[in-house]
Amino acid sequence: MEKVRRTPAKLWKLVEDFSLEIVHRGDDFDTREIAISDVNRPALQLVGFYDYFEPKRLQILGRAEMTYLIAMPLERRRKVFEDFFRCNIPALIVARNMEIFPELLEIAQKHGRTLLRSTMSTVEISSGIIDYLNRALAPQVTRHGVLVNIYGQGVLILGDSGIGKSETAIDLLKRGHRLVADDAVDIRKISNSLYGSAPEAIRHYIEIRGIGVIDVKQLFGMGAIQYETEIDMAIQLEQWVQGKVYDRLGLGEERFELLGVSLPLVTVPVRPGRNLAGIVEIATMKNREMKYGYNSAQDFVEQFDRRVDSLTHNGELK
Repeated sequence: MEKVRRTPAKLWKLVEDFSLEIVHRGDDFDTREIAISDVNRPALQLVGFYDYFEPKRLQILGRAEMTYLIAMPLERRRKVFEDFFRCNIPALIVARNMEIFPELLEIAQKHGRTLLRSTMSTVEISSGIIDYLNRALAPQVTRHGVLVNIYGQGVLILGDSGIGKSETAIDLLKRGHRLVADDAVDIRKISNSLYGSAPEAIRHYIEIRGIGVIDVKQLFGMGAIQYETEIDMAIQLEQWVQGKVYDRLGLGEERFELLGVSLPLVTVPVRPGRNLAGIVEIATMKNREMKYGYNSAQDFVEQFDRRVDSLTHNGELK
């Protein structure tokens, strides 16, 4: 069983990624982590209601909140900021590049809280941060395998060490497809889909036994790599076992289960002379057909049954 990880997002990294202006750097700015993907616009808190307030969320002041605060008497506004910054919030973001109240900055400094400003609208910064945190905080595992993007579909190639996963990926690259990860694949669950990427240390590299490590970006060009892809199916490579019955029609419904998400799984037996890259391509194209409602194996069986029924009816088959 893989160990499921949930890594909190770093406040400083979020500030950097969203190009937020640091109006005041809080005491815990460099170490503060965010573990909740939702954000809060403190409307009820402006009138003193804190019964259901979650201080671990990022806080955002938009035009509506700022307009309400402008209409407040100064002493009332100071009291609102005092009560608000007594809570151990990660940071307060003022949207639309609006002017910061002097007393807001003063009280943020007094309590050691981070105060930020964004040029984006309230909706843009809120939805952008929620999406960012959903990805950053998503449950994640690392699987041994190879992840490639074939015809726009993410294909996770699994199998024992030495079975030929990396060699298959090289052949796929030569056919114009893209490498996402080799050897180790970081897989995140976002909504009800799986997304895969490579650990940063081995990103864009492939290890080929007998040759060593190659840099795919340098050897094949930028068009041969991809940072991340949604995973649409899994292919299991296994040594051919004499006497084992393999699916020859493609009517099997094998599934790959990970993080509560179920994906189509194709088992491909490996033996000398088999063109694995071509087989993986065909499996991917068939998976796309099935997504659009066409199953070639089912169609073949139905045509065969109709033919048998026709011959039986005409007396040609006894």
